[in-house]
Amino acid sequence: MSVYDTLKSLNIELPPVAVPAAAYVPFVQTGNLVFLSGHIAKKDGKVWAGQLGKNTSTAEGQQAARAVAIDLMGTLHAAVGDLNKVKRIVKVMSLVNSTGDFTEQHLVTNGCSELLAQVFGPQVGAHARSAFGVAQIPMGACVEIEMIAEIG
Repeated sequence: MSVYDTLKSLNIELPPVAVPAAAYVPFVQTGNLVFLSGHIAKKDGKVWAGQLGKNTSTAEGQQAARAVAIDLMGTLHAAVGDLNKVKRIVKVMSLVNSTGDFTEQHLVTNGCSELLAQVFGPQVGAHARSAFGVAQIPMGACVEIEMIAEIG
């Protein structure tokens, strides 16, 4: 089954690449690696603002991270032209806007990781990962995630 068949079965439509909000590009390819810049969580086309441990639950954070994964796949599609060329999701780095006592950043980030594994399959979608709690993310977003993918 192609990646696009899986996306269709999940009722996921990939968005276009978002216009960068500062002085950077959405992706850079060097050799067989594509580095995707951090994507902030959006809901209904607007920044998904919130702070985990204060006004956003772990479950909501997981949904935000899942939304970021969809945006990341849209950017990756734009970068390589065909998501079936992805040989491996290499690394995901997640920043979770959270209070000092919130300790479930890893669970929030599962929203992204689990969708990537579901879409690309366990061999391609399983990846190395870091999940950090941070004091703030641009525009008050609850989650920001960047990704590295290998293209075959």
